[in-house]
Amino acid sequence: MGERLANGNAAIALLANSIATGAMLVVLILMFGPLSGAHFNPVVTLVMAFRNRMAPYQVLQYLGSQGAGALVGVACANVMFGLPLFSASEHSRTGRAQAFSEFLATFGLLMVILVCGKFRDAVVPYAVAGYITAAYWFTASTSFANPIVTLARSLTNTFSGIRPSDVPLFIFAQVCGGACAVGVFRWMGCDLSGKGTA
Repeated sequence: MGERLANGNAAIALLANSIATGAMLVVLILMFGPLSGAHFNPVVTLVMAFRNRMAPYQVLQYLGSQGAGALVGVACANVMFGLPLFSASEHSRTGRAQAFSEFLATFGLLMVILVCGKFRDAVVPYAVAGYITAAYWFTASTSFANPIVTLARSLTNTFSGIRPSDVPLFIFAQVCGGACAVGVFRWMGCDLSGKGTA
């Protein structure tokens, strides 16, 4: 919708995407947080599994649900706008700057979740949504910050897409960013044990 209404103005399309994403993140985290911890991101799930010592089958359930949800979401969005159910994106997102952007985006997201979850759990939905909305603008990659979202966006040839050949670099950078966030959080003297969401 943002791409269509922007009439070729990339800044307006990005603004529309960032606002819609941020607003929906607040809703989804508030809705699913009490039920499941609002696990929408495999990197976050793996960190929280380590943090809470979740059973492997629970982690697999979350990862499977994330994958299924991503596929259904892409299909629904494409059908709503008269596009093929799935189509490989042709939007190039490659290079060191893009990879570093995804590293930084995921690092920042995990720091927001870990720190706010540790000290101000009630603000996590708003902090995560605010961070992602801002990160659309302060990262060169528009802040995917999520491996499953990266895979999903490779299946839509729209403004938000990413070429399938660019996906592995993004996912590698995201995993590294998440791992570094855990290291920094622990270096700051914070205990990873305890409850966490998002």
